[in-house]
Amino acid sequence: MTVTATSVDRPDRLQPSPAKGARARLIRLVPALVSALSGVLLYVSFPPRTLWWLALPAFACFAWALRGRTWKTALGLGYLFGLGFLLPLLVWTGVEVGPGPWIALVAIEAVYVALVGVGIAAVSRLPVWPVWAAALWTAGEAVRARMPFGGFPWGKVAFGQADGVFLPLAALGGTPVLGFGVVLCGFGLYEIVRLALRRRDGEVRRSAAVVALLSFVLPVVGALGARALVSDKAEAGTATVALIQGNVPRAGLEFNAQRRAVLDYHARETRRLAAEVAAGKAPRPDFVLWPENSSDIDPFAAPDAAAVIQGAAEAIGAPISVGSVVERDGRLLNEQILWDPVRGPLQTYDKRQVQPFGEYLPMRSLIGAINSEWTSMVRQDFSRGDKPGVFGFGRVKVGLATCYEAAFDWAVRDTVTHGAQMISVPSNNATFDRSEMTYQQLAMSRVRAVEHSRAVTVPVTSGVSAVIMPDGRVVRHTGMFVPAHIDMKVPLRTSETPATRLGILPELALLLVAAGGLGWAGAVVARGRRASGV
Repeated sequence: MTVTATSVDRPDRLQPSPAKGARARLIRLVPALVSALSGVLLYVSFPPRTLWWLALPAFACFAWALRGRTWKTALGLGYLFGLGFLLPLLVWTGVEVGPGPWIALVAIEAVYVALVGVGIAAVSRLPVWPVWAAALWTAGEAVRARMPFGGFPWGKVAFGQADGVFLPLAALGGTPVLGFGVVLCGFGLYEIVRLALRRRDGEVRRSAAVVALLSFVLPVVGALGARALVSDKAEAGTATVALIQGNVPRAGLEFNAQRRAVLDYHARETRRLAAEVAAGKAPRPDFVLWPENSSDIDPFAAPDAAAVIQGAAEAIGAPISVGSVVERDGRLLNEQILWDPVRGPLQTYDKRQVQPFGEYLPMRSLIGAINSEWTSMVRQDFSRGDKPGVFGFGRVKVGLATCYEAAFDWAVRDTVTHGAQMISVPSNNATFDRSEMTYQQLAMSRVRAVEHSRAVTVPVTSGVSAVIMPDGRVVRHTGMFVPAHIDMKVPLRTSETPATRLGILPELALLLVAAGGLGWAGAVVARGRRASGV
C-alpha cells in the first residue's frame, strides 16, 4: 500500500516559524514607534533648546508612518504622535497640582492631533499632497486654539521656531503661515527621500519630483524674502523702559499667600533702580513695567498697598504699569493699572483670555463632584475684560497681553491695530517653578515681536524677564528667582506687517485648502467604490 505525503505531514509549511511571527509583529509595531518618537522629536525642537530644525525630520517621519494608512490606523498613529509631543511639552502643568490635570490635558489635546493624522493619511495619495497635509495640520491647530473652553494654542509649531530660519514667515501671515511653512518643508523632505528611493526601482514622474522639491524649497525662500518685512528701525523715536522683577518668597502655589511680600519686593527693586538713576548709573525710564500679580492686594480697596505703589512711582519719577487682582462690581479681575506718580491710577486693562482650570473652573459642579480639591484651588472665577489694552505713557503707546494671552493671535494683534508702538507681556510664572514653561512662553513673545515688527518686553515676577527686539532677538534678560531690573532704550514702531493687516485671513485661506484636500480625497474614494461596484 502506497502512502502519499500531504501537507498534513509537514505542518511547518502551513504555519510560520516563531521567529518569522515575531519579526512580523515587530514590523507592524514600527509605524507606531516611529509616530511616537517623531512626536518626541518635535518636542525636542522646542525651547529652551535651539534645535528648531528637528521639526523637519519629525514631520518627515510622521508622514512616512501615515502614508496610505486606513483611517483607523491613522487615528492611532496620530494619537501616538500627539502623546509623544505633548506629554513632555506640557509636563509643567502638573508641577504643583500633580499628574492628573497634566495627563487629562494631554489626552484631550492629542485627540486633535489624531484627527489631523486621519486627514493627512486621506490626502497622502493625492497630487501635491504635502500642501493639503500641511494645511490640515494648520487647521488642527486653529481648532485646538479655539475649543474647548476658549482653546489652548500652546504647542503651535510656530512657537518652536523662535531661533529658526523660518521665523520671518510670522511677519507674512502670523503663526498659521509660519507653522504651515515648517510642516510643508518637513513633508517635502519626506517626499524627496521617498521619490529618491523609488527612482532606484523605476521612473519617477517629473511633476511629482517638482512638487517635492518646491514643498521643501519654497518655505525657505519665502522666509528669506520675508526678512525684509521686519526691521528694528525706530519709526516714532525711542522710549527708555524699565522692567522690574521683584521675585517671590518661594515658588509654587503658596506664593499667593505672600502677597504683601511680593508687592514689597517689587517696590524695593523699583527704589533700587531709582537710586541708580539718581547716582547717574542708569537712565531715567519714561515708564516702568511691573509683572502680572506684582500686587495681588487690590490697591483700590487697600490703602496700604496703594501707598506702597505710590511711593515706588514717586521714587522713580515715572508711571508704573502694575499687575494686580481687583474686585469691582462683584467681578474678580486680573488687571493692569497705569499708576502715575502725580495723579495716581489713570488707566486699567482687564485680562480678556483667562486661563481655564487656573483662573476659572469650567463645569465647576461636575469637577467638584469628581475632585473637591480642584474647586478649592480655584475658589472664585476671574471675569474677562472686553477691551484691548493699550496704555498711553505720554507719547508712547504700549500694548498689553497678559501672560496666557500671548499664546492667542487675536489678543496680541488687536493691541497693534489699536495703536501700540511696542508690546508688553506681563507674566507670573512662579507657580511653575523652574520648568520649561518660562522659556516656551518667552519664545511666544519672540514670535509676536516678528509677527508685528514691534519691540516686546516681558516683565515676570520670578523670571525670565526680557527685552526683545522687533526681529525676535532677546537683547537683555534676567535670571530666574532673583530680584532684578532691566533699564534700556527700545525702538517705537508704527508701520504694520502683512500679518497685522491680514489678521485671520491667512488662517482662513489655509482652512479652505485643507477642506479642498479632504473633499478631493473623499471624491477619489467615492469614485473608486463606484468603479468596483461597492
